[in-house]
Amino acid sequence: MFTIDFSDHTGLVETSWLDQIDQLLTFAKKKENIHNDAELSVTFVDKDEIQNINKVYRDKDKVTDVISFALEEDEPEIDFNDFDIPRVLGDIIICTDVAKEQSESYGHSFERELGFLALHGFLHLLGYDHMNDNDEKEMFGRQDAILNEFGLTRN
Repeated sequence: MFTIDFSDHTGLVETSWLDQIDQLLTFAKKKENIHNDAELSVTFVDKDEIQNINKVYRDKDKVTDVISFALEEDEPEIDFNDFDIPRVLGDIIICTDVAKEQSESYGHSFERELGFLALHGFLHLLGYDHMNDNDEKEMFGRQDAILNEFGLTRN
């Protein structure tokens, strides 16, 4: 089972978009070979809220598009198959204001941008990063491959 807890603090995210994000992240979970039960949360916020979260938890006083808080980052490797509990991946926070701006700038739908940001955050929860060129190439390549195979393209 894969549980995604959605929370929309903005009232801008349609139910059909939540369903698509659920399907996309479930697809990505399979592509990343996560076979055991897992759960995460996805929260949609405005610019003020994400800036506050970024300032408080990341010491960066600025607006951003997506923030991920992985719960396994500093934990030792645990084989969750040995336990009858889901693997808790963490939290993804998406700024709908920035997603809207980026969708217009890139010339694709708001719905596609929300999916992109959710997947980007999901990959961060799994340990992907883009702090250097090699990591960025790996993460963005994986992102593009999953989005394209799922059918959520920029067109």
